[in-house]
Amino acid sequence: MSEPRTIKKYPNRRLYDTAESRYITLADIRRLVIERVDFVVIDKKTQGDITRSILLQVIAEQEHDGEPLMSRDFLSQVIRSYGDAMRSMVGSYLEQSLKLFANENAGRGPPPA
Repeated sequence: MSEPRTIKKYPNRRLYDTAESRYITLADIRRLVIERVDFVVIDKKTQGDITRSILLQVIAEQEHDGEPLMSRDFLSQVIRSYGDAMRSMVGSYLEQSLKLFANENAGRGPPPA
């Protein structure tokens, strides 16, 4: 298995794709996710893995710019789950549910126009 593609985040908040030797945007990160490209985002200053934080930014941008996927009530419930003793179970349940949903809809193709 090959190493994941490295994206570096500089202090000026710019993202640099080391594989393509160019600066990229959150839209480019979204494209990588859609294309199932394995990548990691590293903070250039701290050398820490900030991939999850960047993915959350992509989700926030999608929720703000397009048709929201998650309702206000759902987001509130997710936030409340962070303080709950069953937090890991909630995350696992959501992850498995989305995988099942994706597998069920994989062969259906795009909806009719």
